[in-house]
Amino acid sequence: MARNRYFGDRRFYRTALAVALPIMVQNGITNFVGMLDNIMVGRVGTVEMTGVSIANTLLFVFNLAIFGAVSGAGIFGAQFYGKGDMDGVRHCFRFKLLECAALLALGCGIFLLFGRQLMALYLRGEGEQAHIDDSLRSGMSYLRIMLLGLPAFTLAQCYAGTLRESGRTLPPMVAGLVSVGVNFVCNWLLIFGKLGLPRLGADGAAIASVISRFVEAAVVMLWAHGKPERCPFLRGAWRDLRIPGTLSLQILRRGTPLILNETLWALGQALLLQCYSIRSYTVVAATNIAQTLGNVCNVAFISMGAAIGILVGQLLGAGKTQEAKDTDRKLIVFTELLCLGFGGLMAALSGIFPGIYNTEPEIRSLAGTFILINAALMPVHAYSNAAYFTLRSGGKTFVTFLFDSVFSCVVVAPTAYLLSRFTELPIVWLYLCCQSLELIKCLVGWLMIRSGVWIQNIVKDEY
Repeated sequence: MARNRYFGDRRFYRTALAVALPIMVQNGITNFVGMLDNIMVGRVGTVEMTGVSIANTLLFVFNLAIFGAVSGAGIFGAQFYGKGDMDGVRHCFRFKLLECAALLALGCGIFLLFGRQLMALYLRGEGEQAHIDDSLRSGMSYLRIMLLGLPAFTLAQCYAGTLRESGRTLPPMVAGLVSVGVNFVCNWLLIFGKLGLPRLGADGAAIASVISRFVEAAVVMLWAHGKPERCPFLRGAWRDLRIPGTLSLQILRRGTPLILNETLWALGQALLLQCYSIRSYTVVAATNIAQTLGNVCNVAFISMGAAIGILVGQLLGAGKTQEAKDTDRKLIVFTELLCLGFGGLMAALSGIFPGIYNTEPEIRSLAGTFILINAALMPVHAYSNAAYFTLRSGGKTFVTFLFDSVFSCVVVAPTAYLLSRFTELPIVWLYLCCQSLELIKCLVGWLMIRSGVWIQNIVKDEY
């Protein structure tokens, strides 16, 4: 029956939500507090909001590089856990630590040496030079402070990723909740100068973020090491950082495309925003407002994508290929249904949300239009995200590299570049054209999932 093919029973959804819901809650609250953070900075003024938005665009590239590093080893970690091999999970955790440490050093070096030049690329549209200079100054100050929190962020991602791969999604969620609570309180105190503290504006938002990053890392590490029997794969994890050479090569072979994928995809998105900014200085602020609401609503399909990667990866590692295929199909259908609801919510808020910001009517109107476009295309982005995690669960990282980042850099970014520089296309139509290119990815993803090329057990050999 069609219903049994595309919909599961109550037990199926309980299992899926047990994994997805904590991730969804953590990401949702994190993004909600991030939204409040953004609104608080936005209440200070357009200049500060624009500078912070550009700095966060650059940090987004680093964050996704770390996510790619953690996820590359995490493909093996999820399958090792499904197999019951705790030594394998421990080796994957060590690999994450070493790889992320190298990326941390590289990222900080780039931001310190070239941060100002990178930010200036987004401030070339029409606008008053004084406002542009102030945005650059504010953004650079924010970026330098945020660098202090990157080590804690990196460490927290290594732990949280490993815990999720073992099905323990609740501790990272709790750590995230504590972190965002600290972030919110510190934002209120430091941005606006409450309770006798100095009014620091955008710098206060950065300081609050750094504090919250260290709190998150502390909570998740204390839980993971508090009772060794809960996480046997972490026993002796720091005693030495030796990893079997064969496994290291396997992780590098499959994980490197994933790191490149996440990094290049983020770079593609950063270039996309830069192309939009060519039209006007105000576009950066409008895009920031639209993305802020989108980040909150998009947690539905982003969290379900993570659940697909974990649940399907565990089934593949256990050798249950047919069950993995059936689970994947039902989770994708469930994701699409969720996104119809969240897309409707975004559309309903498109005329209200931009009004919260202390900015010009032109920016508010443009942001509302961007939100409507994002709402209409949410199911499209949801399917391509689910396809990405499906392919990744079976270790097809080179395929996902082609599917995701190559598409972003070879199709989306060049299209945006050509349309922004060689046509007079209004910004709304430019935005719609570029966002709609995701339909091509959906078609390609559907064909690859249907072919079954992703169904693969990558941990059947001993390491």
